[in-house]
Amino acid sequence: MESFVATILIIDDEFDTREVLKDRLESLNYRVLTAATGKEGLERLERENPQMVLLDIELPDMNGLEMLGEIRKREHSITVVMITAYGTIERAVRAMKEGAYDFIPKPFEPDHVAVIVAKALERERLKREVELLTEEVDGQHRMVVGQSLPINHALDVAKKAAASRSTVLLLGESGTGKEIFARAIHNWSDRKDKPFVAINCVGLSKELLESELFGHEKGAFTGALQLKRGKMELAHGGTVFLDEVGDISTELQTKLLRFLQEREFERVGGTKPISVDLRIIAATNRDLSSAVREGRFREDLYYRLNVVPLTLPPLRERKEDLPGLANYFLKRSALETKKSFAGVTTEAMQKLIAYEWPGNVRELANVIESAVVLGQGPDLALHDLPTKIVSTIPKRLRGGFTYHGAIDDYRRELIVKTLAQTQGNRAAAAKILGLQRTYLSRLIKALRVT
Repeated sequence: MESFVATILIIDDEFDTREVLKDRLESLNYRVLTAATGKEGLERLERENPQMVLLDIELPDMNGLEMLGEIRKREHSITVVMITAYGTIERAVRAMKEGAYDFIPKPFEPDHVAVIVAKALERERLKREVELLTEEVDGQHRMVVGQSLPINHALDVAKKAAASRSTVLLLGESGTGKEIFARAIHNWSDRKDKPFVAINCVGLSKELLESELFGHEKGAFTGALQLKRGKMELAHGGTVFLDEVGDISTELQTKLLRFLQEREFERVGGTKPISVDLRIIAATNRDLSSAVREGRFREDLYYRLNVVPLTLPPLRERKEDLPGLANYFLKRSALETKKSFAGVTTEAMQKLIAYEWPGNVRELANVIESAVVLGQGPDLALHDLPTKIVSTIPKRLRGGFTYHGAIDDYRRELIVKTLAQTQGNRAAAAKILGLQRTYLSRLIKALRVT
């Protein structure tokens, strides 16, 4: 079957114009459709799904501007190029203001048509690429969404924090999705159109990290051959995410504290204060309160960072979300590797649920990616999983070994632990779990919690 560069629909009532354009574009390996009226053009548009339309400004059953409006109702983003005769250029310009990409005046040169069509299709390609990237980014943010009580509580706090300008401290084990939450908070805030800058505070020397954060002046140290603006300066108006903030040196802690207090800093080697408007989101997998007691982290900096604390639950405490996450990663990895996987078998899912996931969501993503790369499909099966997961011996579950049985057992265990924590006080337990007391009572009855 012949492969075409793109499909183009020509809507023009003049037979000669249609044929000249059709011959030229087909010689360039485009698939070309033609229509002599607006009605016929709309029918072909809906039936054939072209990538662009060449539209005459004068048609027997409607004018070009009306036709452009009808096209926009059906295919709002398709690229349209107007075909104009002498005396209709003013209307073609108006059509461009209403969404047409460009216009071709009659009589036209075939090479000129080829250039305009190529540019228009490149624009269409870039638009679709942006849409796909946007969907991918949105998909990454959707990864934090789940059905479990712990993740819904975390999301509720994150959305409330996003509506403020307060500093947020994300706590939790490695791999729980702290950067994903940070990006979500930024995107839910009024700073979403400004930069989001992530800085990993691990792996850089004190000097390099200070320069990364605050920048440096020319000649500030050996190798500083020119002025460098730091991430704090470049992110003005937006959000800075300080990952693993618990690992920064004591000296740099002092400079960060000053910035949080005064919202200004000096570049390394500089003397002029630089003021910026920033939202700070910090994250760590360390116990900062213990680090404060042991003298490894400044107490005043801890309180400056810990304005809105948010602890992200480990995956083993939100296993209701595991099937959804596993299928999300399966779909993503299958697309990246151009493989076909319909889903995860029941046996494989049971093992995934039974495993304790010390590496949390990041470990799950890596396991699924590896299984897709090495597996053959059509489903991700038990033999595609690593030995450490296959050899997991699941606890005997009251609900059996089915997916729903495992989830019920987990919910029951969570409620039992919370009630023990509150000495049986259901109102206090409901508050911790983020539930209405009446709903918790129904769960206790349904799950036969004793």
